[in-house]
Amino acid sequence: MNRKNFALRISPELYAALERWAADDLRSVNAQIEYLLTQSAKKAGRWPEYALKSDQQESPERDENG
Repeated sequence: MNRKNFALRISPELYAALERWAADDLRSVNAQIEYLLTQSAKKAGRWPEYALKSDQQESPERDENG
C-alpha cells in the first residue's frame, strides 16, 4: 500500500501522550496516529467503505410536507 508523507506539527505534550499510548498498544507513534485518524474517519462516515452506511443511517426519509 502506498503511503503519503507529510509534516505534522503537534505540541510536545500531545506527542508524549501519543508516544505512551502507542507503547501501550505496541505500535509506533506513526502507526498510532494513522490508527486513530482511520478510526475517527470511519466513525464520522468519511472513510469510503463507511460513508455509504453512514449516509443511509443519518438520512431519514421526509414525508410529502418536507
